[in-house]
Amino acid sequence: MEWSDDGVVVSVREHGETSAIVSLLTMNHGKHAGLVRGAAGKRMRGVLQPGNRVKATWRARLAEHLGGLTCELTDSIAAGVIGDRKKLAGLAAACAVTETALPEREPHPRVFNGLIALLLVLAESELWPSAYVKWELGLLAELGFGLDLSRCAATGRGDHLTYVSPRTGRAVSQLAAEPYRERLLALPSFLLEEGGAGSTAEVTQGMVLTGHFLERHVYAPGHRGLPAARVRLVERMAE
Repeated sequence: MEWSDDGVVVSVREHGETSAIVSLLTMNHGKHAGLVRGAAGKRMRGVLQPGNRVKATWRARLAEHLGGLTCELTDSIAAGVIGDRKKLAGLAAACAVTETALPEREPHPRVFNGLIALLLVLAESELWPSAYVKWELGLLAELGFGLDLSRCAATGRGDHLTYVSPRTGRAVSQLAAEPYRERLLALPSFLLEEGGAGSTAEVTQGMVLTGHFLERHVYAPGHRGLPAARVRLVERMAE
């Protein structure tokens, strides 16, 4: 069996002295791992960096086998953020969430395209933290756990939305939330705006919001917590 596809490197694990098991998020084949021989060589080390875009070819005798991967670099995203600690933390978090949240070999082209868009913003703009939070919202929606931020769960109105129910994932207006707002999650306004960007404090609120639902719906059922890289990103944003 053989296929070729566009992919993003999301994790690299050493295997033996010279090889590595590399996990990619691909456009048409979902999250897919394979063995890359010679991964420890100087040339391949530069290619197999989390966040880099590659043209990948996978081969195996049977579909259920690990198979072998060959990867050609198409865009070195990692090199563009290497000097920025916060951007590196954002890149690591996006790759770790992709690696741990998605099922194996199940196509999610919208998640793939969203990750590509996020990586481009990460490399080129200082507004990447807002894009990161919106990417996690999109990931939740693609996995079937989308939040309803269109109108208030209590009144049905679409204005003055400032909170989200941690149980239902539905927005709540400022007035309706008043009696029990301490039990609600903050809804930063930039998440309600097309192309909107938030302050550092608002981005942190957004990460708390998406992190809550990722943990509840994606990680807790498997008795796992948020990836360490995702936790570190919140810490970096607070610096």
